[in-house]
Amino acid sequence: MSSAAKTHLLHLYRAFLRELPPRPFLTTPRAPLHQRLRDFVQSAAAPASTAAATPLHKPSIAEAEQLLAYLQAQREYVTLLERYNPGMGMDEETKVRLTAKRVGMDLPKEFKDGEEDK
Repeated sequence: MSSAAKTHLLHLYRAFLRELPPRPFLTTPRAPLHQRLRDFVQSAAAPASTAAATPLHKPSIAEAEQLLAYLQAQREYVTLLERYNPGMGMDEETKVRLTAKRVGMDLPKEFKDGEEDK
């Protein structure tokens, strides 16, 4: 494998790592997906004659690039969804209160059983 191909493979590996969720602590074990990525990079970088037991379907670099593009698009999709739908994670009461504030109204204070206005 040429030096340029190894560099490209390393670039792909690092790009995949950027797309994976960060580990909270360095002592936590890596995800199984991370180990599969390492195995893929090592098998792709190894010469064909030294590959011991090859799986039935060895993923190619082109497939890895497609998967990386998909992961990047998914991350961007989630970012845009959160940006343009800010109330998505709110409960109904909070949405109503914020909508009323947006048009210049304040909702009346609701009293529950046993509460008094002091």
